[in-house]
Amino acid sequence: MKLKYIVKILIIGLVFTACSKDSDSDSKEPSTTKPDEINNFVWKAMNSWYYWQPNVANLSDSKITSTEGYNNLINGKTPDALFYSLLYQRGTVDRFSWIENSNEIVRVSKIAEVEKTGGFNYAIYPKDASNFNMVALINYIVPGSPAALAGLKRGDVITKINGSQLTTRNYDQLENTQFTITLAASVQFTSSSLVTTDKPETVTVSKAEIDENPVAYYEKKVYGAKNIGYLVFNGFKSDYNDELNLAFAKMKSDGINELVLDLRYNGGGSVETAVALAQMINGSFTNKPYIYLDFNDKHNSEDGYENLSEKVNIFNLVDNEPTFQREESINSLALTKIYVLISFQTASASELTIQCLKKYINVTTIGEETVGKFVGSITLYDSPANDYTSYANRSTKHKWQLQPITFSYYNKDKETNPARIVPDYEINPYSTFSNLVEFGNVKDPYLNKALELITGQTIRTTAKTANPSSLLKIDNLAAFNPTNTAKGLYIEDFKRLKK
Repeated sequence: MKLKYIVKILIIGLVFTACSKDSDSDSKEPSTTKPDEINNFVWKAMNSWYYWQPNVANLSDSKITSTEGYNNLINGKTPDALFYSLLYQRGTVDRFSWIENSNEIVRVSKIAEVEKTGGFNYAIYPKDASNFNMVALINYIVPGSPAALAGLKRGDVITKINGSQLTTRNYDQLENTQFTITLAASVQFTSSSLVTTDKPETVTVSKAEIDENPVAYYEKKVYGAKNIGYLVFNGFKSDYNDELNLAFAKMKSDGINELVLDLRYNGGGSVETAVALAQMINGSFTNKPYIYLDFNDKHNSEDGYENLSEKVNIFNLVDNEPTFQREESINSLALTKIYVLISFQTASASELTIQCLKKYINVTTIGEETVGKFVGSITLYDSPANDYTSYANRSTKHKWQLQPITFSYYNKDKETNPARIVPDYEINPYSTFSNLVEFGNVKDPYLNKALELITGQTIRTTAKTANPSSLLKIDNLAAFNPTNTAKGLYIEDFKRLKK
């Protein structure tokens, strides 16, 4: 049976230290007389929906033919230890699946549109080629958040956490409920390292519940006949579809004929929002296929296209779940080309936007290689009568839920996805140090490059320059950022009949 109102989540699977542990040391006493109730849910939900189920021997249907063998397989482990043992080449092929006990604050998922956070987005950078000592560069601050109230700002560089040098071993403390940070007073580059001096004072940040508006910034820039819209979009959150549509209404009234779309800090989100964004940008291909979703062989009935539509669904949060309210006509700009700013934190629904939109219009990318997440998930609950997809009918005996990869996606021609999206114009990410000014300032080297490409002019700034050979070159900076952008790609409520 086709599921109605599907909500698909493109999620960067980022594991916080606050998550439930996935170690076999947290084990229960084994039992061979009957299956552990929670572990039985974990195994059967994964057996049904996990995208790579055919590739995992311990998820084979044959494992359930022997009661004793099945019980021995699943019992004696904590739910998370069992879950992570079932992933296909965890950390290499599957970098994104996770399990959580919703008693704990773990990460952003489709049911965590309101997130407990300090209110700042950051990226982790190695200080030298040893890849041990780190700094964190603050990408942006959520207005009114604890970070904003503490005086933090975009471009600040964090050197210490709770009094200790930031390293690969402790930077996850930036996800603690409360922490103290030290900021850099100065940042310089040598031929092989980044050198900082510290400010004497420290800053303490406590987390709070925040429903962040992902439509972070819009500005119109005029260069001759070029009316350039600069839009910073930080998450495909379906409860802000109306805000995104309103931003495009503003751009229409401003006569925007060129668009710079900043997805550098966008880790993904709702498939539905991603499809709507494409229609807002162009609008000339209504009812045409935009994205193709591919599930495992047990759910081939869910395979199919998501088509472009002239309408967008508007959601409000009810009990922290996006709940349908109404639909709106989409405001479209009818653009035939756009410029997209990308980074090593750009993932999932953002990558979908680039890969799928460029089949219809010209898309120029500027920045760094993206994460490379061309898969998505649905949330699985302990509701076996509904094939583990019903939140309303879930077991109330526990609060475990799964966020495994359940589908991959392709553009309308089903073309093979790259390992990562390589930018058309590369920017060294270390060049942003000392130049990461407020959104819209042309000192920003990424925005500056986009404006030069659009206008054909050199955009003069007072930005600090650096010899490119003096800047560090670190491969796969995304590997150092597993806890920062946990949005991913998701399907809204997994009940909508696909077009």
